[in-house]
Amino acid sequence: MTSADDFLRQLGDALQRDYAENRRIMSYRDYLDLVRAQPRFHARDAAQYVKDLFDHYGTSEVDTPEGPKRRWKVFDVDFAGGDGRLVGQERVQSDVYRTLEHYVQVGRANKLILLHGPNGSAKSTLVSCIIRAAEDYSRREEGALYRFSWVFPTQRAAGGGPGIGFGGRGGGGGGGGAADPTGSFALLEDADVDARIPSLERDHPLFLLNREARRVLLEDALARWREGDAARSADPFMPSESIRTGTLSHRNRQIYEALLASYHGDLLRVLRHVQVERFYISRRYRVGVATVEPQLSVDARSRQLTMDRSISSLPPALQNLSLTDVAGELVDGNRGIIEYNDLLKRPLDTYKYLLSTTETGRVALEHETLQIDAVFIATSNDKYLEAFQSLAEFPSFKGRMELVRVPYLLDWRREQEIYAEHVKAVRKHVTPHTTEVAAVWAVLTRMRRPQADSYPKPLSNLVAKLTPLEKADLYANGRAPLGLDPETAKLLEGSVGSIRREGESYPKYEGRIGASAREMKTALLNAAQNDAFACLSPSALAVELEGFVSRSDVYEFLAQDVVAGYHDHVGFIAQSVGRYLDRADGEVRKSLGLVDESAHEDLFRRYVKHVSHYVKKERLRDERTGADVDPDAQLMKDVEKSLGVSGDADAFRHQLISRIAAYSLEHAGKGMDYANVFPQHLERLRRRYYEERRTVVARGMKSILKLTGGEAQSLDAAERAQASGAIEKLRSGGYCDHCARETVALLLRERYA
Repeated sequence: MTSADDFLRQLGDALQRDYAENRRIMSYRDYLDLVRAQPRFHARDAAQYVKDLFDHYGTSEVDTPEGPKRRWKVFDVDFAGGDGRLVGQERVQSDVYRTLEHYVQVGRANKLILLHGPNGSAKSTLVSCIIRAAEDYSRREEGALYRFSWVFPTQRAAGGGPGIGFGGRGGGGGGGGAADPTGSFALLEDADVDARIPSLERDHPLFLLNREARRVLLEDALARWREGDAARSADPFMPSESIRTGTLSHRNRQIYEALLASYHGDLLRVLRHVQVERFYISRRYRVGVATVEPQLSVDARSRQLTMDRSISSLPPALQNLSLTDVAGELVDGNRGIIEYNDLLKRPLDTYKYLLSTTETGRVALEHETLQIDAVFIATSNDKYLEAFQSLAEFPSFKGRMELVRVPYLLDWRREQEIYAEHVKAVRKHVTPHTTEVAAVWAVLTRMRRPQADSYPKPLSNLVAKLTPLEKADLYANGRAPLGLDPETAKLLEGSVGSIRREGESYPKYEGRIGASAREMKTALLNAAQNDAFACLSPSALAVELEGFVSRSDVYEFLAQDVVAGYHDHVGFIAQSVGRYLDRADGEVRKSLGLVDESAHEDLFRRYVKHVSHYVKKERLRDERTGADVDPDAQLMKDVEKSLGVSGDADAFRHQLISRIAAYSLEHAGKGMDYANVFPQHLERLRRRYYEERRTVVARGMKSILKLTGGEAQSLDAAERAQASGAIEKLRSGGYCDHCARETVALLLRERYA
């Protein structure tokens, strides 16, 4: 076993190697070598930096009923194990990235990104993901960031010259003195340093060069960097306005000018006092990122340091300067991200400075003008935004804001991902489908009745008949309701995008009103604490939701009038639990082993085969006799009866074959996926089969209850074997004995009474 001394020695060696490899401290000359080698990384402003971190983590493609959408992996936070990731909101992600692209094109972050939406719609989560990604990116080679400090050596370290090293032979850390004017004091030991003055605003080290020198350096470095590399040659990167024209902060300019005067204009000697240091973005320590809460104070301030005790340690050449100290959120977040949490909750006067700051990148303080290079992101509730829009000042702010709407999720499958992660902390066993019940109910409360008149016929007739649950399923999986013929279903499924867009066009848009994920998380935790239930189950959640919907005085969305089934929050509980019973019914039936579930698909395949030959007016080979026979008319008729086909059977058969042909063309070389192309048809066959065997199913369920209730002696051997096998299968599906019994009892009461 490693001793404590060995452990600490190994740790110390690793940290030392890491310190050296990451170039934490260096001279200005060494820093310029980095710039010349990788100008793309070291000549970025905050907007370019944040856009680059989006690009660094890359994208993935998400399939949705509206077609594939691009998702930015920044929001998956894989670098942190996925904890706290943003679920869904791909459109919002793209809106934010598009704004960053705009910043890069115009040369600076000239607007504030205002994320607005209802409470609990993941606005803060979205910002948090970006900030956490920035923290991780800044620790990587591609995301290295640097600032500088002024270092003033002792007289001894400076070579015995007068004052702070304004002459004499150079000291450690790369030499110094008149004989070697480029020698740096950056690497001196602390004992050899009289004073070190940091750049509080984290001025970019390139600002120590005048604009013309900067331009020449970067143009040459970029030309060399692109030379002979096709990918780099195609990179449109250009230094931003703040990098090209930015200047030193007031205090750094004073020190720079004082040193330049002391050295009679010798820039190389001035730069000896520059210590370049790598820094890492940190929300906790407020480095390169700051969160401004809805407080009543200004976000930056300055104070004079001339009478501060620390001034006595400064070199004589600087003691007569009227130096100032700056602090505040704008200073902390400079060269990174500044987040305004609930911006519009603040009195207007406390953020009026953003009018000029977002446009010019500067904010006037008492003793100086602060230069800001940061991406400004704010969040606000829609109610506060509406009130803000009614003010006379709003038009001025509107031109300096990029409004990005963040609605509630309308896809219950994605909503379920939030709750599935949340219930991992629950100490009780969680019954399968509990999080689905929560997700379905939450999304149903957000559904808005479509305006059928805004659609052409026959689509308007279909839209008018959509129930909230059917609309939610259409949004989640792109599937039309059961009972529609293939052509009608195809029309509705192809219109998901236009139906979604219609809901976005109103002031109270779809996804603005309803239960928030935050409220549903609380409901799940409360349900888990209900001692009447052994598990966190759909039944326990239903009891909690019944109490929730009674508080219309607390939750505004509960006070809406029920219109054509929409906003029926009490009824939605029954519908959500009904969806759970559908799932559980199939699982329990399957566990009883009454039929192989693949039998339904095999039957449908046989049906399609006979229909295909019927439509083509061809005979087919009988697999048993090998003889050519006509398509089985009785088989087709029986299956169509189970499918609920009414009217012209020939038309139904032709539509079926046309749909298969279209799928084959779109998926050339792949086999037919009946489960995904015809899920409704297979479900109808399944339901019809079990409907005809209700008594058998109910008997099997009662056997399960007797076995789990200590009445095994009342079962014969066959019943006991069937019930034991069913329980084992339910356990493998995530049920425990308690919730299996609860589920079976609920099914018997609700579906098999």
